[in-house]
Amino acid sequence: MAQRPREKVKRPAGRLKEPPSAAGSGPDTRVKTLEQERDRLKGELEAARQRIAALEESRSLVASRIDWVIESLSSVVDRSD
Repeated sequence: MAQRPREKVKRPAGRLKEPPSAAGSGPDTRVKTLEQERDRLKGELEAARQRIAALEESRSLVASRIDWVIESLSSVVDRSD
């Protein structure tokens, strides 16, 4: 069976200190870019917090339902004895 020659994977030379879009721009532009990123991250954080709260509430409701089912089954078993 013939084997295919392996190709070498090219890797980046290293991480740039500044993104290419920010290279050569003034401090005002960099500050504005960082402020936009901060605002975007704040929005993502708030969305994540809301999602966590919804998941915790859902988990609590599921746990309550499971407890109710266990109690109902226990009462059925107790009546059968």
